[in-house]
Amino acid sequence: MIAKASWFKRRKYGGWGVSPKTWQAWVYMSIMLIPFMIFQALPYWGTETRLYVTLGWVVFLMLDILPVMVALRRDEREYKNEAVAERNAAWFMVMVIVIGLLYEIISSALRQDLQVNWFLAVALFGGAIVKTISNIYLDKRGV
Repeated sequence: MIAKASWFKRRKYGGWGVSPKTWQAWVYMSIMLIPFMIFQALPYWGTETRLYVTLGWVVFLMLDILPVMVALRRDEREYKNEAVAERNAAWFMVMVIVIGLLYEIISSALRQDLQVNWFLAVALFGGAIVKTISNIYLDKRGV
């Protein structure tokens, strides 16, 4: 749409996504963020309007930047390094979710009011299901 892959580089440190490589990327980011921040800061709009504008902005931004993220090329070494980094990040997130769920279950059980955050439980078990399906698919392909 608007963003071009030549303006950005793959973000290696500090998260996922892309980071600016050229002045055009900085201008693009400014044009995308500054009006949105001004909109959010002004008190003229209600909560519902802010919610719809935020959702629309996020959808537009994702539709614009996802093709850029896909188009960025990596060599074999970068691909392997990123795979290891993603694996390590995923394991850390899984451990935090497991510890959080266990803490929540144990503390609520001690209060005799058993509660579970189903959103986190679904994320944990959904991740396990996606991993299983991925492994089955890759085994069948002989990878």
